[in-house]
Amino acid sequence: MNREREIYKVTLVGSVGNVALLIFKFVAGVVGHSAAMIADAVHSLSDFVTDVVVLAFVRVSAKPQDESHDYGHGKYETVASFLIGLALLGAAIGIIVAGALKLAAWAGGEQLQSPGKVALWAALFSIAVKEALYRYTVAAGRRLDSTAVVTNAWHHRSDALSSIGAALGIGGAIMLGDRWTVLDPVASIVVGMMLAKVAFDLLKTNMGELTDGSLPQEVEQEIEQIITSFPQVSEPHNLRTRRLGNRLAIEVHVRMAGDVTLTQAHDQATAIEQRLKQRFGHNTHVTIHMEPRK
Repeated sequence: MNREREIYKVTLVGSVGNVALLIFKFVAGVVGHSAAMIADAVHSLSDFVTDVVVLAFVRVSAKPQDESHDYGHGKYETVASFLIGLALLGAAIGIIVAGALKLAAWAGGEQLQSPGKVALWAALFSIAVKEALYRYTVAAGRRLDSTAVVTNAWHHRSDALSSIGAALGIGGAIMLGDRWTVLDPVASIVVGMMLAKVAFDLLKTNMGELTDGSLPQEVEQEIEQIITSFPQVSEPHNLRTRRLGNRLAIEVHVRMAGDVTLTQAHDQATAIEQRLKQRFGHNTHVTIHMEPRK
C-alpha cells in the first residue's frame, strides 16, 4: 500500500471514531446537563473537521514536481497541519469562553444543574477510544513521515486529555453535591487551556516550516558529520536546510583539492548525496557546491 493510501486509511479510521464520539458525547452532554461534556463534543467536532482537511490535502501533497512547483507539493501537507492547529485553537477558545460564561453565571448566584452519570460514563469511554486512536495514528504518522498525520494524532491525544478533565469535573460535581456543580464549567475551562497550549505548539512548528525555518541544530550537525566522513572533502559551509512537507532540502558548499578532475568531483558529490538520502529519505533534495581547497 503506497503512502497516500496509508494516510487515507489512518485518517478514515479516525474520522469514523470522531463522528461516533461526537454524536455520543453531544447526546450525553445534553441528557446529562454537562457543559464539560458538550465542550468535549465540540472538540470531537474539530477533530472531524481536521480529518476532512487532511483527506483534502494529502492527495495534492503527494503530487510530484511540475513546471509550477520545482520542489514538489509537499508543503501542502504543512498547510494542512497549520489549518488543523487553527481549528484546534478555535475549538479551545470556544470551550474557554463557554466555560467562563457558565462560571460567571454561577458567581452571580445562578444554581448550575448537576451533571448526570451518563456524562461521566461518556467521558470515560471517550478517554479509552481517543487514547487508542492517538497511539494508532501517531505510529502510522511517524512510519509514513507525515507531519499532518502526526499533528492529527495529537488532536486525538488532546481530545483524550479534554475527556480526562471533563471526567474529573463531572465526577466531582456528581460526588460532592450541588454546591460543587461549578466544577463542571471549571473543568471545561481547564480543558480549553490545555487544548490552546497544544494548538500553539503545533502552529509554531508549522509556521516555522511554512516560512522555511531551518532544521534543528542537531540535524544540521549530523549532516555535517556525514559530509566530513568522506576524507576527500572538508570544510562544509553555507549549509541551508528546510522541510518540504514530508521530505528535507539540504544545500551545502564543500571544499576539495583543486587538482581533481571534474568527473572525480562529480562522483564524490554523488556519493555524499546518496549517503544523505540513505539517512534522511530517498526523496531528500540535495544540492552540493564544490569549491577548490585553499
